[in-house]
Amino acid sequence: MSNLPNCPKCNSEYTYEDGSLFVCPECAHEWNLESEKENNEDIKVVKDANGNILNDGDTVTVIKDLKVKGASSSIKIGTKVKNIRLVDGDHNIDCKIDGFGAMELKSEFVKKA
Repeated sequence: MSNLPNCPKCNSEYTYEDGSLFVCPECAHEWNLESEKENNEDIKVVKDANGNILNDGDTVTVIKDLKVKGASSSIKIGTKVKNIRLVDGDHNIDCKIDGFGAMELKSEFVKKA
């Protein structure tokens, strides 16, 4: 028996190859391996300091005092940040902190609340 992948939609083992596509006879799903690899790479996963996956709208807690450039005070440990938004870049959390305004944080300095 050949080593064809199971269907990614219904997990059927009865897939067959049709040219450059794989076809599932049970659910009629068609795919190629290159598009499946690209879809898996496009998903960005942002994790907090404890390894929990963060999502848009989550509430996080700062785990270390963070100095803010141009501000006279720092963001204290234990500060809760509500309704975060995940963005691309080095500072991958975009949020609004009371007393500081709009900020960008690194996910390694927060934990999911």
